[in-house]
Amino acid sequence: MGYLYALLGALLFGANGSLAKLLVNGGLSATQLTLFRSLGTALLAGLILLITDRAQFRLAPRQLAVMAVLGIAGVALLQSSYAAALGLLPVGITLLIEYTAVLMVAVVAFIFFKERVRARLWVAIGLVLLGLTAVARPWEARLDPLGVVFALVAAVTLALYFIVGERQVGRTSPLAVAFWTMLFASAFWALFSGWWTLDPGIFSKPLDVGGQWGSWVLPLGIPLLVTVVAGSFAPFMLSLSALKRLSATAAGITASAEVIFAFAVAWVWLGESVDSFGIIGASIVVIGIVLAQTARANKVVDADLVLPAHPLPAQHRGAEPSVGGRT
Repeated sequence: MGYLYALLGALLFGANGSLAKLLVNGGLSATQLTLFRSLGTALLAGLILLITDRAQFRLAPRQLAVMAVLGIAGVALLQSSYAAALGLLPVGITLLIEYTAVLMVAVVAFIFFKERVRARLWVAIGLVLLGLTAVARPWEARLDPLGVVFALVAAVTLALYFIVGERQVGRTSPLAVAFWTMLFASAFWALFSGWWTLDPGIFSKPLDVGGQWGSWVLPLGIPLLVTVVAGSFAPFMLSLSALKRLSATAAGITASAEVIFAFAVAWVWLGESVDSFGIIGASIVVIGIVLAQTARANKVVDADLVLPAHPLPAQHRGAEPSVGGRT
């Protein structure tokens, strides 16, 4: 189930890119849109916790500090550095550099956490990066050095998100992590997004969301609500649920499918073209993801591609030990 959650989250994140583009073109700044997405996710997660598990509102000071780091560095700074890179680099190249985070996670796990990594997993990571390179074709672009720096910052913060997020969902719940990290991310963006300059009338402003399928006009507030719920809250919960069942490396590899979904949705919805070379690159990414899923020696789909050096405590073992998954 961890891989299913990760793929669904990647699909929603990828599809949200096209909707976010329409909203920004409709008058919202990228930082204002990010604030609404973060705040909306925090409010939805907080409302559910209020009904189901109020104990999650009481965290120890040390854990609260970790949530603050994850929210600011792993969510807010990731989004800001990614947006800054997009302003200077093509989308594909930005995503390619950002997803070097997959390799960073594996290296950190291997060096610092002493996790034994299967050789097939390194091949899978190589295929994912090769496929992303084919999609982005960096040799055809003149790269802005500052844009590359921003994209590398995005990669580092994405790696931090996977590594710290994996450990936090093991201590609390995906819903609690979503609430606290998005709350801290919202506080960060509230200082820098310029939300106070917005005219309230912008939410009723007509926005054409039909793309290449013709005119379909809605008040801007409706697609904004959709991107908060289906483009932020739902995929964020899915990605955290995946991290509860997968290693950070496995979740990172599967999440790279976001690139494929983003290209596909933009092609179908907005009419943005993708050529045969891009399709080949996307296919290589899929092969890498499938190879990662079958990295276990007995050919069973593995929910633990990075094996811990020591047995996990009972509370962290999967309900079905035959497939090696973590709950």
